[in-house]
Amino acid sequence: MGMDSAGEEELRKAGFSGKITNYLSPVNSWIIPLALNAAELPVIAFRPPRAFKPVGADEIPIVPYPLSRRTMRHSIVLQNAANLVLSRLIQAVLLGLLFFLAACSSGKSEEPKVRPAVPVTVAVAVQKTVPKQVRTIGTVEAYSTVSVKTQVSGVLTGVRFKEGQEVKRGDLLFTIDSRTFEADLRRAEANLTRDLAQVRQAEANLAKDLALLKNAEVEVRRYEDLMKEGIATQEQYDQSRTNVDALQASVRADRAALENAEASVRADRAALENARIQLGYCTIRSPMNGLTGSLMVHEGNVVKANETYLVTINQISPIYVNLSVPEQDLPGIKRHMAEGKLKVEAMIPGDEGRPEAGLISFIDNAVDRLTGTIRLKGNFTNKERRLWPGQFVQVHLTLTTLQNAIVVPSQAVQAGQSGSYLFVVKPDLTAEFRSIAPGIALNGETVIEKGLQPGEKVVTDGQLRLVPGAKVEVKGGPQGPQVPESGKEART
Repeated sequence: MGMDSAGEEELRKAGFSGKITNYLSPVNSWIIPLALNAAELPVIAFRPPRAFKPVGADEIPIVPYPLSRRTMRHSIVLQNAANLVLSRLIQAVLLGLLFFLAACSSGKSEEPKVRPAVPVTVAVAVQKTVPKQVRTIGTVEAYSTVSVKTQVSGVLTGVRFKEGQEVKRGDLLFTIDSRTFEADLRRAEANLTRDLAQVRQAEANLAKDLALLKNAEVEVRRYEDLMKEGIATQEQYDQSRTNVDALQASVRADRAALENAEASVRADRAALENARIQLGYCTIRSPMNGLTGSLMVHEGNVVKANETYLVTINQISPIYVNLSVPEQDLPGIKRHMAEGKLKVEAMIPGDEGRPEAGLISFIDNAVDRLTGTIRLKGNFTNKERRLWPGQFVQVHLTLTTLQNAIVVPSQAVQAGQSGSYLFVVKPDLTAEFRSIAPGIALNGETVIEKGLQPGEKVVTDGQLRLVPGAKVEVKGGPQGPQVPESGKEART
């Protein structure tokens, strides 16, 4: 870009010397003349915008600004970067213009294509009776548990069962060395025999003294009559009287000896009974029907009375299942239990198809403050012995049943921002968006409380590609929800 002579002369007056060229600033598009000063360094001159015109001046003066070598290098870098950005911007604009022109010259626009039908799987909403249940995890507990301990000390001489064996009430389990207890029994029997003999001796002494006393009393009366007639003396009468008193004292002593002998006999009989009991403790028998557990002490070991556990026996038929439910369910459980027995089912892991049926037999008298749950017990007959103590099971507690409930597969129910919804396939094979109110969830099924009628077809697979009014293509025949197996019910 050239510069007129007037402008060049103006620059000379401002102090510029050397060759003067023009430079187009990439920043503000000002025409900036360049020149060299006396120090041979480049000097730029620029005319500020007219808004900065001094008051009273006819023209805006040209301002010279000498550049250092460092500033010059920075200016060159900025110039190159600005030129690069500007060239890229021009290329982008031209490319977009070419595409636009090509689109405008392509001729007639194509007609919109018809969207193909969306393949979906459907199911039919059915109406049926649905149990209302509480689901939780339970633990199996033995109906009765006995830990067998020995009541006497001695050597364990025999184990009469095998571990895990079923035993009946009264079956022999263990034997303990009984020789010491047999000797104690014989000693007690001998003591009893001796004291019985002493009782008989005391009875004979008492009978003898009673006879002597009776004779002495007769003599006293005879001497009394003779003394009155003057035949017997006073001394004879007094002697007979003293004899009566002595015999009376002997009778009292004989009676005391007899009572002592009888007390000894009673003590001997008690000792004999204790000896028999101690001897009976040497044979340990099962206190109930059940299954034996692991043997804790083997034959030949010395056991101590009331300290050594020998084996544990569990009664498993019938059997309990413990379960804990939230305290929020307690009012409903109490209300339905007042109307009748509550049924409960236990699903055994690995064999859920055959649940065990039982009845609730116990509600705890307090809510656990730590967990906020209430403890219940279910009583199961367990005839096939499928429930085992300590086992975890899935428990379904039936509270009541819902009559004529509308049920669809759970995969048909979708969650959206405005709530639950599903797609209904209308007779013209178009999809209808339907807001619903879902109820309790079954095993793979959901009860629809509002928004659906029995017999309507709902989409169970392919919802992601559906929009309201979209055409659908049903894959296979419509399927209705399966009737749940016993126990595969829902939680409230």
